[in-house]
Parts: sequence; structure tokens; C-alpha cells
Amino acid sequence: MSSPEDETTQGSAANHDQAVVGQQVAAPSPGEHSPGEQQAPAPSPGDRQESLAQDALGDPPEKPAEERVPEHAQIAENDTDEEIVAKLRRQGVHLGRGMVFPNVFWPSIIVVVAITVLTMVFPDTSGAVLTSIQTWITVNLGWYYMLIIAGFIVFTLIVCFSRFGKIKLGNDDDEPEFSTLSWFSMLFAAGMGIGLVFYGVGEPLTYATSDPKPGWTGNQAEIAKLSMAQTFIHWGLHPWAVYAVIGLSVAYAIHRRGRPVSIRWALEPLFGERVKGRLGDLIDILAVFGTIFGIATSLGLGVQQISAGLVAMGVVDAVSSTLLIVLIVVITLLATMSVVSGLGKGIKWLSNINLSLAALLLISVLLLGPTLFLLQNFVESLGSYLDNVLNLTFDVGAYTGEEGAAWGATWTIFYWGWWISWAPFVGVFIARISRGRTVREFIGGVLLVPTLLGFFWFSVMGGAGLYRQLFGAGDLVDPEVGVVAEEALFDVLNGLPLGAILSVLAIVVIAIFFITSSDSGSLVVDMLASGGHPNPPIWSRVLFALLEGALAIGLLLAGGLGALQAAAIATALPFSLVLLAMCVATLRSLSYDQAKRDRKALRERYKLFRGLLTEDFDEALGRQVDSRIDYRIDRTRGIFDRPQPGEARRWFQRSRRE
Repeated sequence: MSSPEDETTQGSAANHDQAVVGQQVAAPSPGEHSPGEQQAPAPSPGDRQESLAQDALGDPPEKPAEERVPEHAQIAENDTDEEIVAKLRRQGVHLGRGMVFPNVFWPSIIVVVAITVLTMVFPDTSGAVLTSIQTWITVNLGWYYMLIIAGFIVFTLIVCFSRFGKIKLGNDDDEPEFSTLSWFSMLFAAGMGIGLVFYGVGEPLTYATSDPKPGWTGNQAEIAKLSMAQTFIHWGLHPWAVYAVIGLSVAYAIHRRGRPVSIRWALEPLFGERVKGRLGDLIDILAVFGTIFGIATSLGLGVQQISAGLVAMGVVDAVSSTLLIVLIVVITLLATMSVVSGLGKGIKWLSNINLSLAALLLISVLLLGPTLFLLQNFVESLGSYLDNVLNLTFDVGAYTGEEGAAWGATWTIFYWGWWISWAPFVGVFIARISRGRTVREFIGGVLLVPTLLGFFWFSVMGGAGLYRQLFGAGDLVDPEVGVVAEEALFDVLNGLPLGAILSVLAIVVIAIFFITSSDSGSLVVDMLASGGHPNPPIWSRVLFALLEGALAIGLLLAGGLGALQAAAIATALPFSLVLLAMCVATLRSLSYDQAKRDRKALRERYKLFRGLLTEDFDEALGRQVDSRIDYRIDRTRGIFDRPQPGEARRWFQRSRRE
């Protein structure tokens, strides 16, 4: 119950409210002023001009989400862990024990561990399930994969050459963090890795000999050119368009808007506050799944090729499951050591070494092999690619039946799934290194430079295999099993001068790619599982590195390369929806940003124009009108011919028309 004093107070407040309402109802007319009320000053000419300018600019654009995180709330380079945790909490990310985000960390760990255990304990059943999933997706949704990859290329090109291209990923005065050459080298190293070495010789050779695409016709030379064009499709603009979509969206979120490094924030312009809840958790969990399975696929391919190299060098007699498991364990432990050493001392050092060794391997094959043919192959393959790019992009095998579907599942659809699985890892990496670049610089660099370097790699490595098979020894195709991709590289290297040294170099390159992929992939996964913390805990990075190795072992036991391909295709399906949403969110953000820039530019032009008129009105618009009274004799009027109200205005308008 309330006291008398409370009732008195409430009554007084009610009376006051009624009085206020009465004052509002009995408000004075526009020409009147209540006693004691100070009359607002009349607007100045400058205020009226500003009002006119605002009317000309129109209503401001609708914000798709929070425009930009205040500077004091953004994570800075020198922040301590406590400061970072506090800033993440202000943005809706509440870390739990061990500095991990429990809503993402624990569901990801539980599912990945469960799949790993099932593939190890029930390899045959797991392999059958993965194969059935792959078959269903490729038969029923192969067209979808082909269409969205083409759509990503169209999206990135439109954004690149649109008016959005001048928007900077960062503050308007930010400069690029890395030199152009260093940026290009990091872009190339991020997206390909083990796959370049694994498929460099074997893929075009397979298409040209043992497994041509159903529907191809022509002589051997024509099929060989088509095989190079198909390889370029798989490793050129198409995968890098996927990386550009997610990289641009994440880079805009973290550099332009000040959000943490996490996939969910790239979709904030589309979903708003919901990215801070269950929807955002689901997005990051899908990104974690895609990254882990993409890395596990790469690790499985890497150990298969290392084992083939050891057989070719005579170190071991034959490839076995035991050998593959031992290789995964050893290299995963090396990757774990790199994780423990820290990103600066580990992955950067290894990446620089590996890029140099890969370049040395490429140049050695070019100079020691059929140099003229390899250069000619590069030029002619470019022409074949440009001639067939649209047809190969949209070729879903509608007229080749089950044979075409099986070929697509083994090659093109597998690649699209693999690239989408890799997209969170590569996208976050290239986003982090691209601060200060404009949108046009970012897309142009991401699409063109790695694409051209990849074309040259396959022209040299794949061309060396084609030359040996078509014009040389012709011993790279097994009559029963066809081309064995992991063995083809070492067969070609052993046929060159210094072949043994080049084989050792290739094994070292593959092993370091293995280590850097596991290390950097573990960092990205751990950042996502830690809510975007830039320095996630070492223990969880080690855990994810070990899980990636264990999952690679499980997939190899469940069916080898086929299981790896099936896992990549299956995990890519849900994340492809996230990529499509990113396209919409990015367009919305860029449209809002560009509208703001247009309004600012128009306002600046208006101020400049107003300043010029103020300084030199007479020269710009003729004799300035003044307020002097006309005292000419003929303007004197009598009592009957005095001007009536409004006549002066009508006379002035009539004189202007005359």
C-alpha cells in the first residue's frame, strides 16, 4: 500500500500532467506567443539555403544495420585479452570458460568428433552413406552447384565495375597494409595449396586420355586442348569468385564497420540483430564444418601424394592404409608444433619458404622440360579456355545421362563443393590482409592474379605430362586404372634431369602445404569458435588441428578419395545458402554506403556553388537586385492610380517575361 505522502505526490504529478495536456490543447496560434515565451529567431539566409539543399538531397538512405561500431568499441591491435573479451561482450558475443564461444564451439566439436569416430569404427557403412549422399546431390542438385558458381562470377564482376568499386575496405584514409606484390603472393598461397601439386600433372592428362568428359568429340589434339580448358575452369575464375564473395563480405564487415572476425557479421546487413542469436551461431557452425571438412579433404589428398612419392623414390614398397595414417599423424604433429609456436613464427615463416620452393619447382620443370611446348601450351590453352568458358560453365550433363552425372560428381561438382568448403578459411584470410584496398582492387586482385598464376602452373605441369604421354614415352596411363594422379607427378619429375632432387622438393612442398593448411585453418576455425577473438587460445587451436588430422584418417578409412570428395560436396550444400545470403547483404551494405557518399559529394558541391555565388554574385547572375526605392518622377501616383496589393509583384513578373 502507498503512504499518504505517495498519494499526494501522485496526485500532484497527475495534476501537473493534466496541466501540461491542457497547455498542449490550448496551444497559441502561429501568430501568437504565450507570455514569457521567447520568440524563435527567424531563419537566416544560410539556414534557408541549407534547408533547400536538404530538400534537394532527399531523405537519407535507410540503414541496413548498425552503420559502424564506435572506435572505442573496436578491437585494436594492442588490446589485452581482457579488453578484447569486454569489447566482444559489448557487441553481443559472450565468451565462456577457456575463452571460447560455447554456442559455436561445443556443437562443432561434438558433431566433428561424432563423425570422426563413426568413420573410424564403421568405415564401410560410413563410406556407403557418404557415397549415397554424394550421388543424390550430384544427380538432383548438380545444376544448382553449376548455377550458383556462375552466379558468383557475375556478382563479383558487376560489383567490381559498378560505382561501388571506389568504396574502400576500411576508413576512407586507410592505406593498404601490405605491398601489392606481397598481397598477390599471399592471395595465391591462400586458395590452392596441396591441390595444385596433387592435380597439376594428373588432371589435364586424365581428361585427355583415360577419362575425357562425356560428349567431347575430335582428334587427340582437340581433346587435349579441351582438357586444358576444363582444368582452367576448375582452377580459375570460378573458385576465386567464391572466395571473392565471402572475402569481400567479411572484409567490409571487419574493416569498414569495425565488427569482429566472424562470418555472422557479414550477414548483419540482411538479418540485423538476429545474427547475435541462434541464427548467427548456426552460420558460424556451418562455417566451422565447411572449413574442417575442406582441410581434411586437402590433408587426405596430400598424404596420398606423399606416399606415392615415397614409393617412386624407393623409400617404401607400396602404399597402405598404415602408411597413410602414419603420414597424417606425423605431419599433424608438425602442424601442431607450428600452432604452438604462434602464427608469426610458424605459418608466416613456412608460407614464405613454401612459396619459394613451389616457384623453384615450377621453374625447374619449365627449364628442364620441353620449354617451347610448355609456353605454346600456355598460350593455346588460354585461347581454348576463352573459346569454351561459357559452354563449360553451364554444362550440367543434361544430354549425357548417368555417365555425365558420374563424371561431374568425380570432377566438377566435387571441385565446386571443395571450393565452397574452403571458402570460410580462404575468405577470412584474404579479408584480414586486404585492409585499405578498394572494392575494385580487392575483386580485381582476387580474381585475376591467382587465376593467371594457376593457369601458368597447370600449363607447365600439366603440359609436361601431356607432352610425355603424347610425344614421349607414353607411359603415364595405366591400361587398367588409367591415370593415377598422385603418381603422375613423380613419373614426370623422374623423367627430367635432376629428377630425384625434384621429387624430394615436391614432397617437401606438399608437406609444408599440409602443415600451413592445418595451422592456418585451425586458426580460422578457432577464431570462429571464439566469437572472433583475434588471438584464440592455443589449447583449442591444437584441438582443432588434431581433429582435422583425425577426420582425414577417418575419411580415408571410409573410402579414400571417394569419401573425401563426398564429404566436401555434402558440407558445401548448406554453406552455399550462406554465400547467396552474403551476396544480398553485401549489395545492401554497398548501396547504403554509396548513397551516403553520393549525398556527401552533393553537399560538398552545393557548398562550393554557394560560396562562389556569395563571393561573385554580380558576375555570375548579372546586376544584383537591391532594396533602393524608385524616386523617378513618372513613378509618382495620384489617389486613384495607386498600386493595389499584389500589383507590384504582378508587374515584376510581367517585366521578367518581357
